[in-house]
Amino acid sequence: MNDYLDKSESSLAEKVPYRIAPQYKVPHHMTTTAFALEGFRIIRTLGVVRGITVRSRSLFGTLGATLQTIVGGNITMFTKLCEKTRAEAFEIMLQHASELGANAVIGVRYDATEIMSGVSEVLCYGTAVIVQPLETFAQLETAKGAIDNPNPAPGDARQR
Repeated sequence: MNDYLDKSESSLAEKVPYRIAPQYKVPHHMTTTAFALEGFRIIRTLGVVRGITVRSRSLFGTLGATLQTIVGGNITMFTKLCEKTRAEAFEIMLQHASELGANAVIGVRYDATEIMSGVSEVLCYGTAVIVQPLETFAQLETAKGAIDNPNPAPGDARQR
C-alpha cells in the first residue's frame, strides 16, 4: 500500500486539475493537523487555504467494487480511489499555500461530501503560515537585544 501511495503522490504533482504555483510548493513535512509546528515559531498567518477535487466512480470500478463486496473485507478499488482523491486535494491545498507565500500549513483537515450518487467532493483545508526555526528566531532576538542595548549592565549574559 505504501508503494502505491508513494507512486500516487509523485505522479499527482503533474496531474492536479490546475496549477496555482508550480515553481514552489510547501513540503509535506511542513504540514500538521496541530495548530503549531514543533521546532518553529509562526511569524505570520496568511489565511485559510484549500484544495478541492471532485471524483466519480467509473462503471467498471463500481462493478469491480460490487463484486468485492460479495466476498467481503476491504474494498480495495474504493480505498485506492479515496486515497488518490485525498492526496490530490492535499496537493492542491499546498499549491494554494505556496501562491500566498507560505512555507507551512497548520490545522490541516479533510471534509468529504457526496454531491450526487457516485460523485464526491473532497476538500482539504488548513491555515497557511510563514514559520521560522526557533534557533534562528532566538539568534535574531539575541542580536536585536545587543543592538538595542550596546552597553549592557555588569553581569548581563550578553556582555562579552
